[in-house]
Amino acid sequence: MKKYLYILAIAAVSTLAACKKGGLDRFPQDAISPNLFFNNEQDLALYVNGLLSQPDRGTYLNDQSSDNVATTAAVEVKNIMVGSANSQNITGGWDWGRLRDINYFLENYKKAQVTQNIKNHYAGLARYYRAAFYLDKVKRFSDVPWYSGTLEPSSKDLYKGRDPRKLVADSIMADLDFAYKNVRESVPVGTPGKWAVATLYARAALYEGTYRKYHDEVGLKESANTFLETAAKIAGEIMGSGKFGIYNTGKPDQDYGTLFSSQDLTGNNEVILTNIFDLTKGKGQNVNSTVFGDYEQAPAKDLIQTYLMKDGSRFTDLANYAQMGFVEEFKNRDPRLVQTMVYPGWVRVPDATPYIQRLNKNFTGYHQLKGYVNSTDNNTLNGVDFPVYRYAEVLLTYAEALAELGTLTQGQLDQSVNLLRRRAGLPDLNMAAANANPDPVLKLQYPNVTANTGVILEIRRERRVEFAFENMRYDDLMRWKVGKLLAKSPEGMYFKGLGKYDLTGDGVDDIILIDRTNTIPAEDQKEKNSLGVKLVYYRARNIGTDATVYLKNGNNGGNIVTENVVRNFEEPKFYYRPIPQQQIVLNPNLKQIFGW
Repeated sequence: MKKYLYILAIAAVSTLAACKKGGLDRFPQDAISPNLFFNNEQDLALYVNGLLSQPDRGTYLNDQSSDNVATTAAVEVKNIMVGSANSQNITGGWDWGRLRDINYFLENYKKAQVTQNIKNHYAGLARYYRAAFYLDKVKRFSDVPWYSGTLEPSSKDLYKGRDPRKLVADSIMADLDFAYKNVRESVPVGTPGKWAVATLYARAALYEGTYRKYHDEVGLKESANTFLETAAKIAGEIMGSGKFGIYNTGKPDQDYGTLFSSQDLTGNNEVILTNIFDLTKGKGQNVNSTVFGDYEQAPAKDLIQTYLMKDGSRFTDLANYAQMGFVEEFKNRDPRLVQTMVYPGWVRVPDATPYIQRLNKNFTGYHQLKGYVNSTDNNTLNGVDFPVYRYAEVLLTYAEALAELGTLTQGQLDQSVNLLRRRAGLPDLNMAAANANPDPVLKLQYPNVTANTGVILEIRRERRVEFAFENMRYDDLMRWKVGKLLAKSPEGMYFKGLGKYDLTGDGVDDIILIDRTNTIPAEDQKEKNSLGVKLVYYRARNIGTDATVYLKNGNNGGNIVTENVVRNFEEPKFYYRPIPQQQIVLNPNLKQIFGW
């Protein structure tokens, strides 16, 4: 039976309804009188446990903002690129209620009759949560007001303007540094401890360092290396702790996928923080119906083409790689591909025969496997744990920060990126060889990488592959200043034209594409393949017609296309979001920036 922590919650620490200032000007936690409550460690623990908030398995759906998937959802960045975005119709993100809850604790925890070490532990956790809160705000708005305490309805600070990004980012780093030095290593299972704090610390430093390096508009390039050095230092200390390792049992076709399908990750030494699910304990989550690809999202061909061949060579170096069909493009690839996507020959429980890819309008034809639980048992479906922080991220943070600083060595690459490659059964990445022959496809995607180019491109490949569908890609695109990659609409499977196709890899046809003007035969009239199984019929033609499969060149084939709208990513404006107009009206000291 897995270890499990029941988080005790009290009504007083639940976020109350926010009023017109987004929660900043509501009264303190009325149900908690600081004179009566903040007395002992139990009080501190109850309050801080009530602040616990961490990603869950819904994360596997959050790449919809990136170039990893096609989506039919009303995703904000997609709407911005195709519509007329302004501060009246882009109104999310300006909510401050959680910050008030955090700051209220930080104003009152010192009253407890406990040792300073105990106080510092809980204060560190609160500051960890505040850092995470503000990191999200900086990602969205850049300059935001920094509030280190609670505000009363009469407070003048309710009407302050934005604080500069430099001040806010430095404050985030100060919070994380305090938390890293004071939060205990031993904490209840499923809650953040010292090393979870350190992982966010390294992540935030890498984000800000690369953001400053590549975004001239923020005017902070001269301080980028300070953050990159911090990212490398903290990641290096996590590595040096000896507490974690890459989950590798010598089974490259299984080990990676185990991280996303396990009923218990609490003993997995790669997982630094786990969000625990166990239906028998009253906490379950099942995302099968949405993650598989029949709902809103479907993996993009561009992501699939990013995976290397099993021998470490580049798929995009193969002749005619862009015209390879589904079965061919999955042959001899990085094993992480078939542990992330549904592959030819995969069998879906409870079926006895291989799954045949389902094609539909606005979808790519590919299906996502990461996050999908191949079972029909309800407890199993709802009991898969979610890895909030993985040691793999620490290794890639370490390598990327050093590569951006220009100090990465082959030995450091072997201690980081190559541990991930070895888990996948791939050859090691050789820095000299990578720099001597940078991937031309990746160079086109990331044209602003001008030094240490080959190895940085390969580290970026590793991040995309290793963290596909884990909600990393969008932030990576933003910090690297390559938002224009989002302007290309995602495409799907390649078909050379109308006709019959094998999608299970057994050499027997499974589907047939017919012209959209033809009628799909009645069931008893459908053609059968050599196994006596009826073919699945699809009507194909160009997008915009009444076909069920949209091909780029209509009856002449091409990739499946998912949309026909024109996307435009306006730089630097679309790296940010406007402050909602209603807030500008309430507080004229808030000013829009970057063209909003």
